[in-house]
Amino acid sequence: MTLNFPNASRSYDETRNLVRFWGYDSTLEISFLIEMSALCKLKPQTSNLEADSLEVFDAAWEQILEAARKVYTRGRCGPYLLAAADF
Repeated sequence: MTLNFPNASRSYDETRNLVRFWGYDSTLEISFLIEMSALCKLKPQTSNLEADSLEVFDAAWEQILEAARKVYTRGRCGPYLLAAADF
């Protein structure tokens, strides 16, 4: 089975300054993290505020999922980190 994202939930991690989200490979939950640098690449002048980060994440959902599928390697333990270089 391929990686899919049936649930669009995400959360902002203020301590690490990134956004967390989850995908599924069959019944396995796969954790992903996206760095602020990646969100800023998707939309320059993004602030480090939670609301701005989540707004950019939501607007770039399809691009983020595409990048997540590229970095995902079955069998490797997560979480998978998406950085600016992945976009």
